Amino acid sequence: QVQLVESGGGLAQAGGSLRLSCAASGRPFSEYNMGWFRQAPGKDREFVAAVSRSGTSTYYADSVKGRFTISRDNIKNTAYLQMNSLKPEDTAVYYCAARSSLWLPLSGDEYRYWGQGTRVTVSS
Repeated sequence: QVQLVESGGGLAQAGGSLRLSCAASGRPFSEYNMGWFRQAPGKDREFVAAVSRSGTSTYYADSVKGRFTISRDNIKNTAYLQMNSLKPEDTAVYYCAARSSLWLPLSGDEYRYWGQGTRVTVSS
């Protein structure tokens, strides 16, 4: 199995940037597709972005496309979410997740391992 620890959350102003990190330990990181999800207060968890095991395939929710970039470093065993042009509606707890699969999962139900989350607050 794999253990995931997110970091990098905090307070940002609208239009600003933050970079989230997800450090993995346990089984070889390159075996896992990685996803980022978020949950705003009073709302359901939603998909944000995903990256394939090799890093060559990525997928984004329409709400973040063009503003967020997901990436990974299989040497450092870390996945990243670069968030630019932040909006107040991006305020949420952000979670990274991992799944060893041949396909790139886009649904939270498909991911097996989760981090504890990191809070992002965007002020207007």
